[in-house]
Amino acid sequence: MINTSTNTVTSIVSVGSDPWNVAITPNGAYAYVTNEVDDTVSVISTTTNTVTTTIPLPLDSDPEGVAITPNGGYAYVTNAGLDSVSVISTATNEVTATVPLGGQPWSSPESVAVTPNGDYAYVANWAVGSVSVINVDTNTVTATVPVESLPGSVAITPNSEYVYVTDYQSNAVSVISTATNEVTETVNGFTRPIDVAISPNGEYAYVANQDSNTLSVISTALTTVLATPTRAQQWTL
Repeated sequence: MINTSTNTVTSIVSVGSDPWNVAITPNGAYAYVTNEVDDTVSVISTTTNTVTTTIPLPLDSDPEGVAITPNGGYAYVTNAGLDSVSVISTATNEVTATVPLGGQPWSSPESVAVTPNGDYAYVANWAVGSVSVINVDTNTVTATVPVESLPGSVAITPNSEYVYVTDYQSNAVSVISTATNEVTETVNGFTRPIDVAISPNGEYAYVANQDSNTLSVISTALTTVLATPTRAQQWTL
């Protein structure tokens, strides 16, 4: 754990083997950590910085991505090894539903994000170049959106209108309209984009370029890359 006031590590919490991703409940009380090798999810109390629960998932799940619904009621976990998403109730810390993504074997769903309005979860399917759309109320796949090659990370604008997807092998970012579940723009000019995040005001998308050690900044209004600062540059956000 890092104290954001002093930027110092205050504690180290032991979880499962090969922790992959983490998501924090909206009230800040708990952190959910996916453990890929153990096929488990660790639940950490942010008050005590201890694991309060370890949630087992099916054998060979290979859990990677995790996202929590805006109301804090559920955690959505991608099972990269089983082409599915596990839905965990944060009240009971039990799996209440498993959503098959209906793709080819080894589609390897990686990251997941839930729309801020809480209606849908978007899942990047790394191996098959698509994004699955899950209706959160019914826990069923309502659409599958083709994107570019090796989609790895997803982020959603605060108004829930657009989904940004990094296409690792294609060196691009796909922009999906949540109204139509179609790609409205493909932004090029990246170098192995591995992760994406949207600013709280929704004006910018920040894309990490793995192969060039850079960060690209996209204007969401213009859907164009504004800058790609080098490691030597310091940016004040």
